[in-house]
Amino acid sequence: MLQPNNAFASEHKNHLQRNRQQNRQKNRQRRKPHYPILAHLFSACLATGLLAGCANGPIGGSSAALQQSKAAALSYRLESGDKVHIAVFNEDNLSGDYVVAPDGKITLPLAGGLTAAGLTVPQLQDAVVATLKNGFVQDPKVAITTADLRPYYILGEVKKPGKYSYTPDLTVMAAVATAEGFTYRADMGEIFIRHAADPSEREYELTSTTAVLPGDTIRVSQRYF
Repeated sequence: MLQPNNAFASEHKNHLQRNRQQNRQKNRQRRKPHYPILAHLFSACLATGLLAGCANGPIGGSSAALQQSKAAALSYRLESGDKVHIAVFNEDNLSGDYVVAPDGKITLPLAGGLTAAGLTVPQLQDAVVATLKNGFVQDPKVAITTADLRPYYILGEVKKPGKYSYTPDLTVMAAVATAEGFTYRADMGEIFIRHAADPSEREYELTSTTAVLPGDTIRVSQRYF
């Protein structure tokens, strides 16, 4: 009868154990998350400020569009709910903040109601000067600035949609930043804006200089790819 070779059997057993250990180690390496790669992508998203979805390069704009947005802000016509600050030189009782009432007027002490809705700030300034000249103040020196204009609204694929206070020279990108950025589903090529005086939305190319006006409603649509 053949006797088992104990040395061979022991070596064979050790060989099988080594193979099992190597296979387990390979399987663990396959399942191991690629943390350096994930960290790199995460940092890249942070650098662009779009944590929920990285943009493919910078969002452009133009100096011409920037000038147009500034012109639009200057030509903005006041509406009910807007607040302006009126300063009348040497007339403290006339100086102060005035809110455009639902009837479209502001009320000046002594001078009474004055229509402000539908006027630009320079036009309102001329109207106040003309009113005060009419027997109230001799040669009035008047300066008017916007104090608190109507809020804007942003909805759709942003992280925190809602109502926000308007600030001068506001752009869509700044409005999105206030709403804590785009979601990962956001379409970053086009944007929809309904101006307060318009019955319907308009589609705009999303640029770094796309302007927002008081009372605007901004909608960020969803991409499907």
